[in-house]
Amino acid sequence: MTSGDGRADRHHTPPAGRPEGAAAVVIGGGLAGTTAALALAEAGLRVTLVEGRPRLGGLVFSFRRDSAAGELTVDNGQHVYLRCCTAYRRFLERIDAAHLVPVQDRMDVPVLDADRMRLGRLRRTALPVPLHLARSLALYPHLSPAERAGVVRATLALRRLDPADPALDGHDFGSWLRRYGQSARTVEALWDLVGVATLNATAGEVSLGLAAKVFKTGLLSDPGAADIGWAHVPLGDVHDTLARTALEKAGVRVALRTRATAVTRTDGGGWQVSVSSGPHGGEQLAADTVVLAVPQRESHALLPGGALADPDRLLGIGTAPILNLHAVYDRRVLRRPFFAAVGSPVQWVFDRTDASGLAALPEGTGRQYLAVSQSAAQDEIDLPVAKLRARYLPELERLLPAARGARIIDFFVTRERTATFAPAPGVGRLRPAARTQVPGLFLAGAWTATGWPATMESAVRSGTVAAREALTELGFPQGQLTQEAA
Repeated sequence: MTSGDGRADRHHTPPAGRPEGAAAVVIGGGLAGTTAALALAEAGLRVTLVEGRPRLGGLVFSFRRDSAAGELTVDNGQHVYLRCCTAYRRFLERIDAAHLVPVQDRMDVPVLDADRMRLGRLRRTALPVPLHLARSLALYPHLSPAERAGVVRATLALRRLDPADPALDGHDFGSWLRRYGQSARTVEALWDLVGVATLNATAGEVSLGLAAKVFKTGLLSDPGAADIGWAHVPLGDVHDTLARTALEKAGVRVALRTRATAVTRTDGGGWQVSVSSGPHGGEQLAADTVVLAVPQRESHALLPGGALADPDRLLGIGTAPILNLHAVYDRRVLRRPFFAAVGSPVQWVFDRTDASGLAALPEGTGRQYLAVSQSAAQDEIDLPVAKLRARYLPELERLLPAARGARIIDFFVTRERTATFAPAPGVGRLRPAARTQVPGLFLAGAWTATGWPATMESAVRSGTVAAREALTELGFPQGQLTQEAA
């Protein structure tokens, strides 16, 4: 069946043979919870999604800011994805948002060396892997010829690693790079340039298994795998507004400002979820299936006895922060959509002028809004705004000559202290599967055992797996699962 615009109708008839009147409660309205709720609803379950915040999207959200530059729509942080993030791309298509979050035609990353004031580029060709990056590496000015040759040797060794090998999880990526002759400069200008942004940790603090997953999937699986995509509209337009519309069309009851306080097994073998929607409000939700799609510590607090053999392992999964610095200039100081830096505390800089709405404001004419994304920001996450301003504005002037005579209209900071799980060596053995030890209870979240680091892709994959496991347990034949859960 197709819709009026010719696209396939995703809201198909539920599979035959489903348990009549089966109900599900999904706790958490981030990407994992939204994905799971959509898949369960499209399979024909009555689904309630509860979220304590007044919006969906979890840690991927926007807010309004009244500033000297006018009213801006600000993303809490810069989020990007790669073409190889196939589950997230399907999610965007499912909520009719793919056109708002496009991908580059070909990977092209400008990299500016702050010390030498020299611009290099990491970009691919259409040649097969690994030749698609050969020309870019050969011309990459931030490494010496010997260092470039060393990268080739390490890349060939990396291709032989199996990210799913549990033995890799106990080793750190930095030690492996040193073993394969990678200099400190090579790690900074190449491996950490990519790794810190995708893993939220430097090479020495990263599980070798997760690093192998990132680099093999993103750079060594397909020529276009590392093409970069990012939202050209506020994140809230996608992960709250459009996601909520898709959920409601699928028949999901979305309960915002509603916090789950307890998950208990009933005498009849079902589940009861206690929720609170205010200082005096409360409700008991009955369900055949419950998906916990909240962070690991919150999941630990809600888990009923016997759900996991060792629930305290969830508390061993650490967290890592991301810091974002926002600067509005009185003129245009950057001529490209983004760039990365080496030899500077600045990591990645994005132009958010259009997405924030600044360009459409009468007073925004000619002004520019830049967002500086700083991953693995443990040393700076709690610094006062004044200290961050004093450190980073001069750095931006050093990197961008046009900023040296520009006036700062606004400067502010957003902090996500627990932005991701920490990808430390050994974390793999702590990450639980979607299925728990009690029937009808499932886990979802980027921190679960998806094989991916803490990315939007991992979150969506976890929601898909949780829904698939739930539907399988309810008796849905594999061939009758909805596409999102298959």
